[in-house]
Parts: sequence; C-alpha cells; structure tokens
Amino acid sequence: MTVMTKEQLKEFLLQLPDKDVWESSPGATPAQPEKMGGVEVASHLLAHYGEQQAWDLALKTWKKMGLSKLCAPAQKEAAMESGIYQNPRRKRLCPTQSWKNEDFHRKFIQLLLIHRSQPRGYDFLLRRRRHQEVVDEQGHLIEIGDLFGPGLGTQEESPTVILHGVAGIGKSTLARQVRRAWEKGQLYRDNFQHVFYFNCRELAQFKTMSLAELITKDGAALVAPIGQILSQQEKLLFILDNLDEPKWDLKEQSSELCLHWSQQQQVHSLLGSLLKKTLLPKAALLITARSTALQRLSPPLEQPRWVEVLGFSESARKDYFYRYFTDESQASRAFLLVESNTALLTMCLMPLVSWLVCTCLKQQMEKGQQLSLTSKTITDLCLHYFFHLLPTQSLGTKLRGFCSLAAEGTCHGKTLFSAEDLRKHGLEGVTISRLLNMGVLQKHSTPLSYSFLHLCFQEFFAAISYAIGNRVVKSDCFPNVKIMRDLTEVYDRHSLFREPTTCFLFGLLSEQRMRKMESIFKCGLLRNRHSSLLPLVKREIERQQPNLEPYCWHVLHCFYENQDKDFLAEALSTFCEMRICVQTVMELLLFTFCFEFCHHVKRLQLNKGGQHRQTRMDTSVVLSSWGPFTDAWWQIFFSVFKVSESLQELDLSGNFLSYAAVQSLCVALKHPRRCLRALRLAGCGLTAQGCKDLAHVLSTSWRLKELDLSFNRLLDTGAQHLFRKLRHSCCMLQQLLSQRLVNCGLTSDCCEDLAFMLRNNFMLTKLDLQQNNLGDLGVKLLCEELRQSNCQLRHLGLDQAQLSEEATEMLRALTQEKPGLILSSSGLLNSSQKESCLQVAQVEPFCLSSSEHLGNIPVEPLGTNDYFRGPTGPVAIEVVDKDKSLYRVHFPMAGSYHWSNTGLHFVVRWPVTVEIEFCAWDQFLDQIVPRHSWMIAGPLFDIKAKPGAVAAVYLPHFVALQEGHVDISCFQVAHFKEDGILLEKPARVEPHYTVLENPSFSPMGVLLRKIHAALGIPVISNVLLYHRLHLEEVNFHLYLIPSDCTIEKELELCYRSPGKPQLFSEFYIGPLGSGIRLQIRNKKDEILVWEALVKSEAPTLLHFVDQHREQLVARVTSVDPVLDKLHGQVLSEEQYERVRAEPTNPDKMRKLFSFSKSWDWACKDQLYQALKETHPHLIVDVWEKCRGGETRGATDKLGS
Repeated sequence: MTVMTKEQLKEFLLQLPDKDVWESSPGATPAQPEKMGGVEVASHLLAHYGEQQAWDLALKTWKKMGLSKLCAPAQKEAAMESGIYQNPRRKRLCPTQSWKNEDFHRKFIQLLLIHRSQPRGYDFLLRRRRHQEVVDEQGHLIEIGDLFGPGLGTQEESPTVILHGVAGIGKSTLARQVRRAWEKGQLYRDNFQHVFYFNCRELAQFKTMSLAELITKDGAALVAPIGQILSQQEKLLFILDNLDEPKWDLKEQSSELCLHWSQQQQVHSLLGSLLKKTLLPKAALLITARSTALQRLSPPLEQPRWVEVLGFSESARKDYFYRYFTDESQASRAFLLVESNTALLTMCLMPLVSWLVCTCLKQQMEKGQQLSLTSKTITDLCLHYFFHLLPTQSLGTKLRGFCSLAAEGTCHGKTLFSAEDLRKHGLEGVTISRLLNMGVLQKHSTPLSYSFLHLCFQEFFAAISYAIGNRVVKSDCFPNVKIMRDLTEVYDRHSLFREPTTCFLFGLLSEQRMRKMESIFKCGLLRNRHSSLLPLVKREIERQQPNLEPYCWHVLHCFYENQDKDFLAEALSTFCEMRICVQTVMELLLFTFCFEFCHHVKRLQLNKGGQHRQTRMDTSVVLSSWGPFTDAWWQIFFSVFKVSESLQELDLSGNFLSYAAVQSLCVALKHPRRCLRALRLAGCGLTAQGCKDLAHVLSTSWRLKELDLSFNRLLDTGAQHLFRKLRHSCCMLQQLLSQRLVNCGLTSDCCEDLAFMLRNNFMLTKLDLQQNNLGDLGVKLLCEELRQSNCQLRHLGLDQAQLSEEATEMLRALTQEKPGLILSSSGLLNSSQKESCLQVAQVEPFCLSSSEHLGNIPVEPLGTNDYFRGPTGPVAIEVVDKDKSLYRVHFPMAGSYHWSNTGLHFVVRWPVTVEIEFCAWDQFLDQIVPRHSWMIAGPLFDIKAKPGAVAAVYLPHFVALQEGHVDISCFQVAHFKEDGILLEKPARVEPHYTVLENPSFSPMGVLLRKIHAALGIPVISNVLLYHRLHLEEVNFHLYLIPSDCTIEKELELCYRSPGKPQLFSEFYIGPLGSGIRLQIRNKKDEILVWEALVKSEAPTLLHFVDQHREQLVARVTSVDPVLDKLHGQVLSEEQYERVRAEPTNPDKMRKLFSFSKSWDWACKDQLYQALKETHPHLIVDVWEKCRGGETRGATDKLGS
C-alpha cells in the first residue's frame, strides 16, 4: 500500500466492493478514506475482512487495476506469512527443480521442520502407557521441499503428511504459503497439477457437501472439468488446515465413508473418506493440526508422515524483525530490546509471539514512546497487547460478554460465530465494529460470520472468563461453578493440561495478574481461586514420574506461565527424579525455570554422555536434547546455577562446549548460590584456553570436591593453567579429575607444575593420568613429589607401556613405600591380565549392519599402531579400500576421539560410524580462484557421518603459528561440492588444528589466504634425513615435507606433482666455519640443478621491529592500546607509566624502544603482535615495502 501513488490509492478505494469498511464507532471521528494513507487503508482492511481475506482482496484488486507488479513485493510485507525452512547444512532428500528458485528462498523466513517416523509420545497419545525408559526417536531436520519426496517414508504413492506443532508455531501460515508458492511455480510444480487449500474451521459451518462442491470452496478458478481434474489422482494435493479444530469424530466414520466425488455426505464423513483413502486413494494430503490433538487423527490415517514445526531458528527470529519493520534502524532498536530479555527472545521462536512483540513495539515507536517490553510469559504479553496497546477497556461491561463468547466457543469447539451468537452475549453493532477495528475479531462474508484473529486469542479470553468467575454464561455445557469443575467438564481430565486455555488460566491466576484483571474489570477477585488446581497438579506429577512423556511440557508450561513461587514450590515439593528430552529452546527455558523449585534434585546429567557409572541416585534428572546446544541454549541452561541451591553434581560429559559456552559456564560457576560438589566435563572439546578460564573460576571454589576434564585436548598448556591455579587456591578438591584427566595430550612438560600442585593440595585423594605420555621424566617428578610430600593421594592412574625399566621400578618402589597408594596401570599387569587385555585389543572389527552403503567391499584391520584414542581406550580403524585410502571407524559412545597418526580429532554426540577418505588436492585446484591468493595448509579429507552426530571436527594444518606472523583470520575450510567450492570460517584456529563446530561433510581441507605473495609463511615440517659417510666429506640428503598425514601415509616426497611449485623452506645457521653447501639434483640422472653456500658470516639477524624502528616511530598513531597489550607481560608498571607520560606518539615510541634494548626475541614478538592487532594496515604496508630478502638477515629461501 505504501508504494502506491495517491491516484492509484484513490482508484483502489473505488474498486472495493464493501463500503462498510469505513464504518466507525459512535462517538468516534468518521473515517475519511480519501484522506487516508496506505498504512491506514491496510489497517481498516485487516480489521474488517481479516488477514487472509484482506490479502486476497488486495491482490485481486491490484490485478484488476493492472498493478500485478505489486503482488510479489506485497508478500514480503506480510510478516505473519512466514515460514519455510531450508537447512543449509543438510543435503536435500528430494531436490526438485522448483525448489531451486532463488527468489523463493529470499522471500521467506526459516521455520524449523523435523521429521520422525512417529510423533513424540505417540504411544502416550494413543493411551498406551509405557513403563520402560522413554526413548524418543531422534528425527532429522528437513526442508519444505522434502515433504513429498521419497526420503520421508516407505510409501511410494499418495503420501499423507501431518504438519503438527504447538499453538502459534506457524502451521497454518506454512500451509497457506505452500499453496501460494505452488501457484507461483516455486514449489511442487513437478509433483502436482492441482493444489486445493481448505480451512477446516470454515468447513465446519457446512453440514453436507460433495467432493465437487468442496473443490469449488477453494476459491481458485478451475481450468478443467471436475471429472478431468480428478482423473489424475496422483497429481492432486489437498491441504486440510486446522483439521483438529472442529470437534469431529474422525475415528468412527467407517460405515459412512464416501465412495464417489459426486456423492453428498456430511462434511466430516467426506474428509474422513479422504483420510482413509477410500476416496481418491492416490491423492496426496497435507494436514495441519496441534500436536496435542493427534490422538484424534491417528487411527483414520494410512501410514502418515509426521513432520513437527519447531518455529523460527535463532537467525530467523532476527530476520523476522527486519522484515516486519521497513525501517532498518527501527528493526535494530526493536531487536536489541528483545535480546536484552532472554525469556522474551526465547518465546519469539513462535511466529505469533514475534508478531505480537513487533506490533507492540511498532506502536510505541509511532507514539514516540521509549521502547519498553518486560513481558516474560505469553500471558503477560497478551495482557499487555489487549489491555494496554488496544483500547479494549473501552468496551466496559461488554468485555465480560466478549470473554464469555470465547469461553462458550471453546467449550463447544466452535471458532466461527454468527451475529446471533454475538448477540446472545450482548455484542451488537457498535461493539462489533470496535472489535473489528481493534483487530481482535475478523469478519467472514460468505456466510457472514466472525472469528477471533487467532485461535490462541480466543483461548486467552476464555481463560479470562474462567479466572474472573464469569456469571454471564448460563448453559448446560458451561455451568457457573468452580474453576476445576468448569475445566473438567469442558476438557477430558487427561488432556486438561494440554489445552492453551489451561496454560493461560495458570498465568492469570498469579497474584500480579489477578490485580491486573481487577483493575480491568473493576471488581474484586478471590485470591484462592487457583487452590483447586493444586490437587490435580500433584496427581499429574505423580502420574508422570519418573519418565516424563512429551505431554509433560504442557504441565511445565503451565507452571512457567504462573510464576507464583509459593504455588510452584508446593506443586513440585515431591518432584525429585525424571528423564526428559528438550527439542526447542522454549522447552529448555521451561525446564530451567521449573528446576528452581525441584529442591530434592541433587544431580543433573545432560545426554548421558559421561562414563561415570555410580549407584543410581534417586534424586537425579537426566536431560537429553534432540540436537546440539547452541551458545544461546548453553546460556539458558547454565542459569540453573542461579536458581538451584540443591544441585550438587553436574555431568556434561560428551556434550561439545564452544569457547562461548565455556565462558557462560564460568560466569555461572561464580554465582554465590552455587553448591556444586562434582563437575564432569569429559569429552566436551575443551581447549587450553577454555581450561585456563575454568581454572581461574575453580581456584575460588571451596565446595567443589570432584572434577573430570578427561578426553579434552588440554595439552600441557591447559594443564599448567589448571595446576598453577589450584596450587595457590583454597580449593578443597578431594577427587581432582576423578578417574579422569585421561587422554588430554599431556607430557612431561606439565609434570613440574603438577608436582608443585600435589605439594600444596594435600587433600587430593584420586588422580588419573592414563592415556597421557608423561615419559620417564614426568614419572620421576611425580614419584619424587609423592615420596616427599604430605599428599594424601590414594589412587593414581598412569600408563606405563612406554616407560623404561628404571621408571617402572620407581613406581614399584613408591607403592611399597606408600602401601595406601593404589596404582592403576596397564604396565603392571600380571601375565593372565596381559593375555586378557591382548584378547580385547584383537576383537573383531566393527561392521555395518547393512551393506547398502559400501556394498560388499572387503574390510581389513589396520596395523595395531593405527587407531583412535577414545573414552574407552583404543578404537580400531578398518581399511575399506587401500588403493583409495578409504577407512572406516565406529565410535561406540559419545565423547572425544583422536587419531594421532593423522591428527584428525572428532567430538561425537552419540555412537556413530565415520568413513574417512584421504584425497588429493590436484583434482580440486582449478576451483580455487584466484589460485595465487591461497595456500594449501593441510590435508584433504572426504568424511561421511550421520548428520548431527559429530559436534566438532579438528582438521590438522601445518602452518606455524608460534611466532605470530600468520593472521589466523585468514584460515578457511574449503568444501568441494558438485556446484563449486564453499569456504567456511572455522570456529577457531589452534596451533595444529582448525576446528569446525556442528560440521557438514564433503571433501574438505584447510586453506590459508595470503595477504601478499612475497611474504613467507612458516610451516611445520617433518624432516627426512639420509647420509652416506665418506672419509673426505659428509653428504646429507635432506627433505622437508609439510606436516601432512596424506603425504606421510604414502611416503611420497613430491607434495602435489613434480611440475608444480612447492612451498619454500628457511634455513638458519650459526658459526659453522666454512658454512653449509646446499645442492638440488635431479633424482633421475643426478644432474646438478641448483647450488648455494650458506655461510656463518651472514649479518646478525634483526627482528622486524628493529629493522623498521624508524617507520614505526613515525607512523604509529595510537600508542596506548599497544602499551595495554604489553603491560604486565613485557612492560613493568613503572615502564608503562613512563612511556605514557611522553607528550607525543613518536616520543612514546622512542621511549618504548629505549626499553627494548634488553628484550629477547620473544618480547619483541609480543610487541610485533600488539602492533599487528592495533595497526594492521601499517604492518601490512611495511611488509609490502620491504624486499623479499631484507626482512631476515641470513635467510636463504629455497624453492624446489
């Protein structure tokens, strides 16, 4: 509307068929359409016709005016018409030509769709109780284009797809968009010739009709006779929207099924015939329904495909705001406000909530008000929208009648109301006009009827009617008695908590909301009205424990909406044990909120990923998740520390923690209410930096007694951070790394700090360092400390396979000297134990249960030294095809797995089989454009694994990062796909790895973007050195190979091919007399190709900062940020202040260089790094101006 000219808008108004659009309430200023702008016209149309009819009318009118060009952009403005999700990380199950339309992808906001063979809690919905542990199928994300593809079920023909989800999640919006996308040729054009859309809410007005009459209700112009259309059943799609809303009994229609399209039948029998496939058995069906109503649909359906709508993804929530607000600055302000309210942002995964939030904030902006929206529940948001944003209170006493209308409609399963229905509740002309103008009601013209803008709004007003004890309704079906009896007469006792009306009622009966309703309705309300709900709540909780079904989320949502702490504490007073699965961030929010009131719960475990197996606690909660936790999910999850004073043990083992997630954990661990005694983080993908942050927090913990950091790549650096903090702390850890500092990449370099920690932490009783190569030196340091100190260590785990006899003897002597010390080690086994272990190591290799994936390719085990190290020890690798370098490994459980021979490292969420193929770069080099700007920085792998199973993969690279001369932001992971190369920025870059979190797999390897071709990039190389000894001279045959496992496995010294350039190498020599003569000879005929003499008389090496001192003094424009990075590391406090005291930047740099005379090379490296971070453009410019051989003194670069 806003893009139309005044003349076009005037003509548009003249074309409208119904002049009642401009009817105003008595006493209000009459509407003057000729003076209205586009926004005002749109508002009146929505209020008068309702959203769907208003859009249809506008599109029809534009076409009549010859303005068809407005139709496509108009859809972008329909913010509520959001909906189609495409997961970029997943391969499409059934790609179709129409789904490749790029314009289609750009117009819609993502909705997450998950397919399962049956919906969550399917057995429960059919009233079949399960007494065993609840194990829900994982399911997988799909795209809207996959709904009718072969990958979603066993059916080859006539699929029935059920789109289900909670109220307000976007099911109907998605169904309407499917129809519109098909009409535009953007979706399913290859599948269907005709797509018919029916809203069952409207069909419920009719008693009987034939299929032919039903098709004419669709409103689309028929291009062929009915008989001809129906003759090709397999090309028909019927969309039945809101099939669950009318209270039809679809399960008992077998004797009344319709057999011919011309036969008159009751509407519910006609639809039952389509569902049972007795009518048009080859036609496809797309049905939308609430998940809570699926038990009414299941029996009539023939092998349906169950697809649940999960709402917006995290990125889609933000996209929605930027599409709702046409002004980008308004969108930014609105979203920033919502981001500051975690609960509100979480609820915005529901499109309906996002629409309410945007509408509220939009009106505040239009009124020039300061943005404010503090709602944390959907009840609060609805109260704000209907009684603060809209002038609903102007209805006066009519408001009670409006609420009773909603309640009676909810009681009867009625969503369309006649004028007579409204009149019975005291709602007539003027009041109806007001409700239409407010947008609370919408009008339907054929036949004339009214409905609430959204069914959730009807249920909200019905809940108000119950809460205030409405005395207007006096009918047999809705008696004026207590809330409890009212609800149980309307709803089945078993389905009571599944109804949104009940959820809203819980929210309204809190003290704060009761006061709000007293203000609105000008009456006093009894404060004990919710007491009748408490007995039912307690019975429901007792019935659900210990294995909470998916149905329990509705109970928890009721608790969350209530927010009454006293009520919830009493309701959950006996709650001590459960197993529950979250699949959306909203469910996680509900869980963490209710967890505060579970005062008897002592232990919380996520996804059962740990190896800690103790006697099962009666006060434990096992929380599982459908997919990986994002950083936002972790932030919500760790809020349990802020609310729970009873939680003593947290086990996150096997769940991948990004660096941001570790930061959230550290913040949570600082909370003063935390009483945690055991923290288990085995196999969580922790790094040295993450360990450093954890160590800082743990050093202040006096309650924590047990810590497990096993199967994380902490390396010596991370362990040193931990040991150094703990040796100075008051931490009373009694079981540090309880059976777990296993397989963390530790060596003897960290043992000095470990020994010092043992000397100061005399309370430590258990320490497990197995699967770490501490070496003889490390063991010697430990033995000496344990022999001399007062440490109370009782259990020590060490690997002794690689130890010398001397070190092994020291351990034996230690155990004799300290008889209370139990040493766990495979190196001290007796002969029978060794034989048993050997038999375990030679177990048969794992084989796939199905041969479809790899056919009958023979499998042979790799050598005994080639394996993955995992939580349970070595995991065998199988050679599938030696010529193709194709391998396969089965990871038996969640955790972290490392292949030391190649450097590959996986963190997996559950048991999974992974295939690994070593590929050559040659076949992909032509896709790297421009080639000269990129350097190959690691091996190329083709990895295959079940989507979602791998939380992180560590891809090895051979670039040397230690000296800080390489910008890690230049690293990219190249994915080679059929349609080209895709570059992905890694989650982080470590000294030997690039890390991808939640990876998708295709042939992929590490690339490094070169800022300037002349700059040398240091690489880590493996050295192969051969020599023949002659009396007169020594000839060395030296080969420098990038540290690439694909080269090492083949022992080929030519990296890519003989005709292609290799990476340069750098040689530095000290005083060697006559120097070293370097030669390159042709391998075939020994002809000398190149020769050079590297002499020790080369000038002294100068550091970069010394070489370019003059330029740095003159050109560094901001010295203080550089000083901040050096403070405490290179500069003392006095030096720091003396440099800052200089009046100008050049003077500050001169003073800084005056201190650098006593610095070593490492200190100058830190200055270089600080300059690079604060003045990157200056450093690049200096590099580019310096000549290739001038940057380092006696450096000879060899090209081979």
